[in-house]
Amino acid sequence: MEIKKVTDEAFRKYGRVLEGIDFTSLLEALEKTPCPEDVVYVASEPILEATDAMDVLGRKVYGEMPIQIGYCNGHNRKLNALEYHRDSELNIAGTDAVLIVGLRADVTDEMTYDTSKAEAFLLPKGMGVEVFATTLHYAPAGPDGNGFRVVIVLPRGTNFDLAGAHKDAGEDCHLTAVNKWLIGHPEGGLPEGSPMGLIGENLSI
Repeated sequence: MEIKKVTDEAFRKYGRVLEGIDFTSLLEALEKTPCPEDVVYVASEPILEATDAMDVLGRKVYGEMPIQIGYCNGHNRKLNALEYHRDSELNIAGTDAVLIVGLRADVTDEMTYDTSKAEAFLLPKGMGVEVFATTLHYAPAGPDGNGFRVVIVLPRGTNFDLAGAHKDAGEDCHLTAVNKWLIGHPEGGLPEGSPMGLIGENLSI
């Protein structure tokens, strides 16, 4: 699929580039995290939250809301699923990474989404973006088969374990973690019982 850049005009409906923030200490700490052959996601990582970014991002981007700083690292070239939150997510690239995104407005009442509507954007090493709450997203992909390291910043508690079961029809049964609604692809290799809904090709970069 075509890969644009997050600096392109086409990205503006999905998010914005973060300007005027020094990510140096955060990305130095990210280098100490693992980059496996599959994909690992950690919602809250102490070595990242010990950097000055914890205070700066909490104040400047999230308006003094409590936040968490984690990471998503590994090797991936597929879409596999899409998710969304009620709040924006920050992605800060320790390596070049590709974000495959879509619009939540294109999710049907039956919680399906046509993957032909998704777009891919290159997030260059050292750059950070805010991914709007109205944007569907999932694990980044590594360009040219390379591994990726991406810092993930979210409101505190997002992606933590749920307190109870969510089995009501519609959106409720797609809630798989706190503040995380998931729409899986049948070929995405997700755990058994994961909510499906992506229609079309399991996109690959």
